[in-house]
Amino acid sequence: MIFLVAHKSFYLNLFFNNVFMEYLEFEKPIKELIDNLQKAKELGEEESVDVTKTVNDIEKKIKNTRKNIYQNLSAWQKVQLSRHPQRPYTFDYINSITENQFLELHGDRGVKDDKAMVGGWGLIDNQSVMFIGQQKGRTTKERQYRNFGMANPEGYRKALRLMKMAEKFNKPIVCFIDTPGAFPGLEAEERGQGEAIARNILEMTKLKVPIIIVIIGEGASGGALGIGVGDKIIMLNNAWYSVISPENCSTILWGNWDFKAKAADALKLTAKDMKKLGLVDEIINEPLGGAHTFPQETFKIVKKSIKKSIIEFAKINPKNLVKNRIEKFSNMGLVKE
Repeated sequence: MIFLVAHKSFYLNLFFNNVFMEYLEFEKPIKELIDNLQKAKELGEEESVDVTKTVNDIEKKIKNTRKNIYQNLSAWQKVQLSRHPQRPYTFDYINSITENQFLELHGDRGVKDDKAMVGGWGLIDNQSVMFIGQQKGRTTKERQYRNFGMANPEGYRKALRLMKMAEKFNKPIVCFIDTPGAFPGLEAEERGQGEAIARNILEMTKLKVPIIIVIIGEGASGGALGIGVGDKIIMLNNAWYSVISPENCSTILWGNWDFKAKAADALKLTAKDMKKLGLVDEIINEPLGGAHTFPQETFKIVKKSIKKSIIEFAKINPKNLVKNRIEKFSNMGLVKE
């Protein structure tokens, strides 16, 4: 990580991030400053020159630049951040939160094991939890293997099977949402994509155990809703949640992708918009620089929120839990004139 502390580990981590970190266009000013900081440090070591003041000045500039950029992001820039290739994915969160005490479960017991939808048992401080979520890939091969995080009907049926298992053993469920949408292929429709998502929405309203939803990246359309019904909806501030992606919205309204930034604004898809509309309950503020820059800090914040939510809803009677969940989603979208 890039911390504003002048010590050896800081520079080692700085070097690692600077070499392997990918930067979006609006992040380029930060990259330039980090390059300058690295050069200053190397100069000090090679020439035995005291560069402490220079280093401190650049560190301050990095901090201020990062603050100016990330506190004034547009809706489209947040969409870009949600897709950052180094942003943590579902397995990253699960493995960190459970400290690698996670057992993945496979298959829908009908057709196959969908690789875009993952799930299984994990421990949060000795509390058994059923984790479910969409998993993307980082390399081209992994992306193909995970179908770019777009689940087939079998994925949603696997998710429901795991949810029913959690209910049977009276254990809470945590769902991580990060998908550009359910897989739109012909074969997925032939096997009942719409029915599988609708079935999940119906069944999730009736589960008698706490369900915590965490939107960690992209939350697109029915692909997100298929595992998105819960007692508490948590959303990272650089994630997005919408019925359609900005690109597809732009294509439908203007005939091409050129107006995707305008579409992103119109869709009101940011965490702030979702909270204002009552579609999410809590926003998790990522460290300045985003989850992709400071993943470990982000994991800690998310874990704390999940633990708090599980404790909160575990106290509620199962019948009231279901009743409150149904009322919660039934009231979404109501407008008083």
